[in-house]
Amino acid sequence: MGKRKSRSKPVKRRVEKLETVFSCPFCNYGRNVQCRIYKVKLASGEEKWIGTADCYIFHEVFHTQATALTEPIDIYSEWIDECERVNNELLDKCEPANKRYRSEEGRI
Repeated sequence: MGKRKSRSKPVKRRVEKLETVFSCPFCNYGRNVQCRIYKVKLASGEEKWIGTADCYIFHEVFHTQATALTEPIDIYSEWIDECERVNNELLDKCEPANKRYRSEEGRI
């Protein structure tokens, strides 16, 4: 009789965890923004996912809607995108005044 072939043990895949702590875009301190995802029950009985990013030094808080697939890095990225969007809107509002001022002095 022959020997039975032994099965090799399955290789466990190591799942890398993503960061949950980041640097703040306002105060630039390292690793002081913590991103969390909460599941909240509303008064109507609905369940809603909410993501928050909190800066402990600058006391800035950002809230956004999340899903079951949302990760903390997604919340931080949305916060950065929202900051850039607001900054671009402010620059667009200020730009015509800057152009007018420069043209009066003859620099353009």
